[in-house]
Amino acid sequence: MDFLSEKVKNLTPYVAGTQPLGENWIKLNTNENPYPPSPKVMEALQNADIAKLRLYPDSDSRELCRAIANQLNVSPENIFCGNSSDEVLALAFQAFYSGKTNILTPDISYGFYPVWGEMYSVGFNVQPLREDFSVNIADYKNSKGVIIANPNAPTSLALSLPEIEQILRQNPDGLVLADEAYIDFARFESAVPLIKTHENLLVVRTFSKSYSLAGLRVGFAVGNPALIEGLKRVRDSFNSYPLDMLAQLGATAAIQDSKSLAKTTKRVIATRETAIARLNELGYRVLPSQANFLFMEAENAPALYQHLLGNKILVRHWNKPRINNFLRVSVGTEQEMEAFIQCVKQQ
Repeated sequence: MDFLSEKVKNLTPYVAGTQPLGENWIKLNTNENPYPPSPKVMEALQNADIAKLRLYPDSDSRELCRAIANQLNVSPENIFCGNSSDEVLALAFQAFYSGKTNILTPDISYGFYPVWGEMYSVGFNVQPLREDFSVNIADYKNSKGVIIANPNAPTSLALSLPEIEQILRQNPDGLVLADEAYIDFARFESAVPLIKTHENLLVVRTFSKSYSLAGLRVGFAVGNPALIEGLKRVRDSFNSYPLDMLAQLGATAAIQDSKSLAKTTKRVIATRETAIARLNELGYRVLPSQANFLFMEAENAPALYQHLLGNKILVRHWNKPRINNFLRVSVGTEQEMEAFIQCVKQQ
């Protein structure tokens, strides 16, 4: 018997990167941080009062919100926390875009956007990236909303703060969502300061990448209190306790250790730039990444993908128009990237 609703039957779910079983894999396919989280995270979790697990967690993650606000120079009332940035984004789609038309977003971007668009009846008006995969900001105006991943995934390119501000000015009647999962690896600064002058801006961030906490699933949004209240309305119509106690403790410890963040991101960026230079020397085109991954063009990307897979190196490939000859490669450790480059040379 078939119990699925028509909407679910027609959904094309997001396909996450493979999580391999077994050992000796070099995993460069899901943009995880190759280095451990701050030692203060381990300390916080070891000192956690496990007896409190019998209680529901703080639904508003108030201590974590205060810690984030302190780091970003905003008020705790500007912060909303959720179970990963994916959940926060999904709640934002429901709160601000559901049932609306003329929501602008790039044709090549995060693969979850069209899934949520279908699930929540969002009328996308897809804008093609330029030939070099950059965003043409002139395309983003007079809309009911804009969704931009900055830096973009999978292309790794980013918009500057003045460009984000221009998009905000061009769309005064639409919410502009800046998905900043990779912003700590970018040469441009975050759009968070713009929330003080633009009430139509919502910035979404994650602890999964630069803070090395993908396993805890913590994300957050930054915006004016009215937007935060909108997110809470949707959350409390779905799950009032999305972020567990241990995740709140770990994320709070992580964001308070700015020295660890700076050390880790600096190391990833250095490895990224070395890898780009090495691949350029081998004749591969690599976009000028501002994330913790590379987007590299290969004459026969599917064959290179299979070659790497056969040598237990996982990367991402999409058989889609415009990008079917590209691979997305997460930045691993220096040793992992050396093994990747040596394997590419053998193909």
